[in-house]
Amino acid sequence: MSRVTSFVLVLFLLTSLLSSTTRAQDLTSTTDWPQWRGPDRSGTWYHGPELDTLTGEHVTSIWEVALGSGYCGPTVANGLVYVMDLLEASERVLCFDALTGENMWIFQYPVEYTVGYPTGPRASVLISSGKAYSWGTMGQLHCLDANTGELIWKRNTLEEYQSLMPTWGMASNPILVDQLLIVQVSGADGACMVAFDKDNGKEQWHALDDEASYSSPILITQAGKQVLLCQTANLVAGMDPVTGSVYWNIPLERLKMNMSISDPVYEAPYLFFSTFFDGSYLLELNQQSTSAKLVYHRHGSSERLTEALHCCISTPMISGDHVYGIGSYGETRCLDLKSGERIWEDLNLVPPERWANVHLVRQENQTWGFNETGELLLGKFSPEGYQDQGRVRVIDPVKISPNPRNGVNWAHPAFSGSYVFVRSDSKLICIQIGTP
Repeated sequence: MSRVTSFVLVLFLLTSLLSSTTRAQDLTSTTDWPQWRGPDRSGTWYHGPELDTLTGEHVTSIWEVALGSGYCGPTVANGLVYVMDLLEASERVLCFDALTGENMWIFQYPVEYTVGYPTGPRASVLISSGKAYSWGTMGQLHCLDANTGELIWKRNTLEEYQSLMPTWGMASNPILVDQLLIVQVSGADGACMVAFDKDNGKEQWHALDDEASYSSPILITQAGKQVLLCQTANLVAGMDPVTGSVYWNIPLERLKMNMSISDPVYEAPYLFFSTFFDGSYLLELNQQSTSAKLVYHRHGSSERLTEALHCCISTPMISGDHVYGIGSYGETRCLDLKSGERIWEDLNLVPPERWANVHLVRQENQTWGFNETGELLLGKFSPEGYQDQGRVRVIDPVKISPNPRNGVNWAHPAFSGSYVFVRSDSKLICIQIGTP
């Protein structure tokens, strides 16, 4: 090889490496999406692209890979994407390069589903300090090396805690608070909520004598203290995340079966949450002490004839004195936060059907949506109504039994930098948002 040829080859390699490094920084220098609903579990896209309208020209396909079925939304950390699926009789945790889609590793274990809608794992993979935590539909909890997929520890909570399995399986996303991984395991003998040491999996505390819901806990500050908010099947509680001590709990009026899926949302001093059958609740949390009181519970005569919000999968949003969310049949509604009175209704974000869903993600003064038909939406919510700024279909649903209609996309996307990661029951895609 001549000196000129060698020089050209070295120059090419250096240029390629620099280009690759620049692209990696473009993805990882912004806020990652390392857990359910983003870095702080608030459903907020930080440092995303600045767009006033959304058209097909603003969406660039980067890569796609094949997947099995599942409702597990992807997560993103340190240039890697994580997701779970169900393939034949195994649950899998998969890791991909965020920029290329290259499969980095797969962790797989056998599982037998005995739940409704047996189409894959529900909870997102949580990434922290080089570890990946996965929570399977049948209660199998794994801690893996985030870079290699090697097993660090595991717990079979269904067997160990004699868990009462929810109808649709374990779906509540675990939350990490300092050294503790806190999971809604639905265990017997006061072990609905269990905290495990994040490094070795040993139990640190358990609490609440109730069945699990599908709703995920959030962490807030109340009266100067960290408070873990947990909505289980029959109550909502504020807890000390370090010890598991219960500061307060309020029983829920259960009108029908347990179908609490969407998360509570908090804007001091108000905590709002909604369930498919039971409607809307507003709690006022005392700011001088760790106590709470019920302000209202508003519901219709059925999940079809509703007054306020009967949320199914989508988590609502509080903005000022109003709350916005998706109702039981896909109705987008605005409520007066303090009274629960409906201000307006819009039926255009998703075709109205039972359980119709739109995941809502804020970005500064506008909101992104992803509906079950596979459309990415951009718009603005206000007390005057919803302002549509455009929509683009980015992925098609897969017709798979027993999913309703001709298939639905119910998994929550991940938003990182200018990239969006979206999955169906057959593939995971990466798209880039912005002006070409």
